[in-house]
Amino acid sequence: MKKMWKGNHAIGEAAMRAGCQFYAGYPITPQTEVGEYLSWRMPELGRTFLQAENEMSAMYMIFGAYACGMRSMTSSSGPGFSLKQEGISYMCANNYPAVLVNVQRWGPGLGTLDSSQTDYLRDTRCGGNGDCRVIVLTPNSIQETIDLIYIAFDLAEKYRNPVEILSEAALGQMMEAVEFPEFKERTEDLGWTWDGTDRDHGRLANPDKPGATKAKYERIEANEQRYETYQVEDADYVFVAFGLPSRTAKNAVDILRAQGEKVGLIRPITVWPFPYKAFAEVNKDVKGFISVESTDAGQLIEDVALAAKKLRFNVPVYGQFTNQHIPKAKEVVKFYEQVKAGQIKEVF
Repeated sequence: MKKMWKGNHAIGEAAMRAGCQFYAGYPITPQTEVGEYLSWRMPELGRTFLQAENEMSAMYMIFGAYACGMRSMTSSSGPGFSLKQEGISYMCANNYPAVLVNVQRWGPGLGTLDSSQTDYLRDTRCGGNGDCRVIVLTPNSIQETIDLIYIAFDLAEKYRNPVEILSEAALGQMMEAVEFPEFKERTEDLGWTWDGTDRDHGRLANPDKPGATKAKYERIEANEQRYETYQVEDADYVFVAFGLPSRTAKNAVDILRAQGEKVGLIRPITVWPFPYKAFAEVNKDVKGFISVESTDAGQLIEDVALAAKKLRFNVPVYGQFTNQHIPKAKEVVKFYEQVKAGQIKEVF
């Protein structure tokens, strides 16, 4: 039976049911309730919770825990995630899994507590040094957040690579009716963890790392593109949106379809790897793409334009950027009408 859960609390419970054994984090609004929930829930289940002295310490704590084979997770918001980037880069370099949760808030520096998607470029490009990549999953509901966390640990261990849940402040603070999956535990040995023996830990020599890393990322790109398409087969214009803006963009599609407009929606669920395969389902005579996002100057739109180019859509790409608020369906409809009337200039 479904019950009402707050988004941040649901993150913690989903991690427990996915077999998370160790959590380290540091408070920061709007994700503090994740750690708050786990601070009592994990001891109740005989698992380990630590409030670290800062975000960097939390990152390296889960680094060490996963090196020993413990399913481990950390969470934070934008500024805290910036501090974690060095540790994330080192985990990528050492082929270590991890599950990371970013409940985004708006702005550069400390920003504000408003809901936004302004961490997109940093997190899809890996904000740490080097050419690393993190699998990034973007839920648009609390139920999908639960479902994605449940599989995130499996993905992380499958590819020995960090996996991030890119949430949003409003998604973490709101409540929805949800169902949780059953508890599961990983019982099999990962085969490479540090257990006090002289087993092979799968460490790569530095000269071998570039080729092996490239090959791993290519496997992820080939196998892990997740997305939803909605009425794109005959669409003249296609909206592209993830997270909460995708919900209002989908409502806008329904409104416009009822008015006789041929529009559709691509909703990326993975934003790395970016779902280029979704664009292959689009009407070949499409007239334009419209990126709908809660950013200031546009971030998702860069990948939308690249996808259009890769699929040889020689059409304009427009951007509706709503800063620190989730666009309303009527705002998306109005923007579309302005695009169609030639009142909006394309970004690409």
